[in-house]
Amino acid sequence: MDATAIIDKLPYTEPFLFVDSLTKISADGVVGSYTFKEHADFYKGHFKDNPVTPGVILTETMAQIGVVCLGIYLLNQEANAQVAIALTSSTIEFLKAVYPNEKVTVTSEKIYFRFGKLKCKVSMSNALGIEVCRGEIAGMIIENKAKDE
Repeated sequence: MDATAIIDKLPYTEPFLFVDSLTKISADGVVGSYTFKEHADFYKGHFKDNPVTPGVILTETMAQIGVVCLGIYLLNQEANAQVAIALTSSTIEFLKAVYPNEKVTVTSEKIYFRFGKLKCKVSMSNALGIEVCRGEIAGMIIENKAKDE
C-alpha cells in the first residue's frame, strides 16, 4: 500500500486533516509531515497577538501520522479493509512552540501491535530538525465491518 492510498483512507477531512505527506512507511514505523496553515481557526485565540499551535493539535498531528497511518498500513497487510480508530492513551512532552506556516515532521516507531492495540513512540521536529515534542501514543485499530454483514 502506498502513501497516497493510506492518506486517502484516513477518516479525516479539512480542516481536521493533519497529514500532507508520508515519506517512509514500514511494519516498524512511519515518517510524515504537515504544514500548519496560517489561517487555521485555532490560531485566532491561541494566543492573542502571538499565535502558537495548541498542544492538543500537535498531539493530534502525531496521532494521525504516527498511529492512524501506521495502523492503516498494518491492517492492509492483513486485508484490504476500512479501519476504525480510537485513541486510548497519550503521554506527550512539549519542548518548543510551533507557529503558523511551520512544517513539522513526525517520526513514529511501533512499540507493539497486538489484539488491535497499536502503541508507538512518536517525535515531532520542525524544519530545522529541532525536536518540538515527543512521547507515546496508543490507539485501537480495528477492521471496520460493513453494516450489512
